[in-house]
Amino acid sequence: MPPMRNIRNFCVIAHIDHGKSTLSDRLLEFTKTISERDMQHQALDDMDLERERGITIKSHAIQMYYTHTDGEVYTFNMIDTPGHVDFSYEVSRSIAACEGALLLVDASQGIQAQTISNLYLAIEHDLEIIPVLNKVDMESAMIDEVSDQVIDLIGCKKEDIILASGKTGIGIVELMKAVVDRIPHPKGDVNAPLQALIFDSMFNSFRGVIAYYRILNGTIKKGDKVRFFNTGKQYEADEIGILQMSQIPKNELSAGNVGYIITGIKESKEIKVGDTITNHEKPCLEAIHGFEEVKPMVFAGIYPIENEDFEDLRDSLEKLQLNDASLVFEPESSIALGFGFRCGFLGMLHLEIIQERLSREFDQEVITTVPNVSYFSYNHKGEATLINTPNDLPDPTMFSKVEEPYIRAQVITKPEYIGSIMTLCMEKRGVLTKQTYLTPERVELSFEMPLAEIVFDFYDRLKSISRGYASFDYHPIDYRASDLVKLDIRLNGEPVDALSSLVHRSKADYVGRKMCSKLRELLPKQQFMIAIQASIGAKIIARETISALRKDVTAKCYGGDISRKRKLLEKQKKGKKKMRQIGNVEVPQKAFLQVLKLED
Repeated sequence: MPPMRNIRNFCVIAHIDHGKSTLSDRLLEFTKTISERDMQHQALDDMDLERERGITIKSHAIQMYYTHTDGEVYTFNMIDTPGHVDFSYEVSRSIAACEGALLLVDASQGIQAQTISNLYLAIEHDLEIIPVLNKVDMESAMIDEVSDQVIDLIGCKKEDIILASGKTGIGIVELMKAVVDRIPHPKGDVNAPLQALIFDSMFNSFRGVIAYYRILNGTIKKGDKVRFFNTGKQYEADEIGILQMSQIPKNELSAGNVGYIITGIKESKEIKVGDTITNHEKPCLEAIHGFEEVKPMVFAGIYPIENEDFEDLRDSLEKLQLNDASLVFEPESSIALGFGFRCGFLGMLHLEIIQERLSREFDQEVITTVPNVSYFSYNHKGEATLINTPNDLPDPTMFSKVEEPYIRAQVITKPEYIGSIMTLCMEKRGVLTKQTYLTPERVELSFEMPLAEIVFDFYDRLKSISRGYASFDYHPIDYRASDLVKLDIRLNGEPVDALSSLVHRSKADYVGRKMCSKLRELLPKQQFMIAIQASIGAKIIARETISALRKDVTAKCYGGDISRKRKLLEKQKKGKKKMRQIGNVEVPQKAFLQVLKLED
């Protein structure tokens, strides 16, 4: 095993699309961790989805070896992290397992919103920051200007900034030297009781649950009896090892190292990301602190298309939760859709990715209900109730106020787009709190706005009005009282619970009309007339009608007396009346999925 002074643990953090994965590819090539034959673009991104979209969804840990100029061999444990705001929980977990971070800034785009929020995460954990300007080989690179931005942001010297290119490999040697010289080696006692932090896990259908950990103190050996601190369960370490392009088994790992453990656990509930692994015979006294709990932002119901697939869906979600600890779910039921799960996500992209992964990895086709956020309703005595779905909201006479979550949104853009971005944010009930010019060409706008307003199409619209030049990040601040109403959709007078939503009173008419006209296009005609209504309580605010499908009952009459035809038509009229009294409207699955795209 390498001595602790020769180990460096670091992660790569940046805004989305600043070239983290490409730079990681060059580091893997330079250290010969991956052979030329196996090399491919985004080498660490092993999910098809990541390659298709060109984004990193999961953090990836890998061990590399580097021979320094002094002739010593150093072990690098590197974690490549995602850049999108929806996957910031992955970043926070990676930071908890490191002593240093490479802060990547695109030399052609400069500092963006997620760069700043990831940097603050790293500073909170006292990480040593190495600033790297990436893509310096591009014609549009603004090296001096972006260097000044970095110096203002982290207070470093100009010579501390490493100029690099993930595409051509410029600056890789300087980067490797800086990792050795600037990032401190791990501190820990090899002889103390075992104390290891689980920062990630995955499910393998042959081996069970595989946990990835960072050892802070002590040593772990193959065959040791280990115990998980939070669950109190104990297991035998069937296999331990290090993470390279594949898992490499070892007999022993000591403090400062990053590795994996296989204990034969088949139940995903028995392992928790953020838990501490310790030795059963000689346990440590306390668990590792400083690991933050996930806070879901957006909630949606996920239901199987066939009710008998409910247990399979539960199984799939549990396995997915191992690999993505920011997914939160609990069972719920709906009159329209049967049994399903109420799931919490970090944002709309996260919801989309989970839906896609359920379909690809577990062959689960699902129906997703209208996404919403959590609210608090207060009764007349001032007691608060958490509202996760519109159907949880009590009768309007039973509560005095409803509070919704507010966020502080931070937008960094070019000055020419300020007007259109302000218009968009005010349309979304936002209030401008601060406007700061970072440089003459970059301005930072801070807004306070309701979280519910950014759930649907805010990010897409922001990108289109700023031609991709605006970057966006947000943080929850508090709950504030709002004039919210429950909007029900009724089919022939019957409310459909899966289509209910909570909206601000000022927008209720617009949303109601839009949903009714959308459903009119989507619902198939029946033998009877269908009334589609949007209502707030007992008040109908919008209506559309689907006329009845008329069957030609007189087709079999060739000529003959008119009274025969009239008799058949009267009989049909009576039947239609009866049908309307007892007729149920079938809502196809496509309608649920299409109504979600209402705002797009």
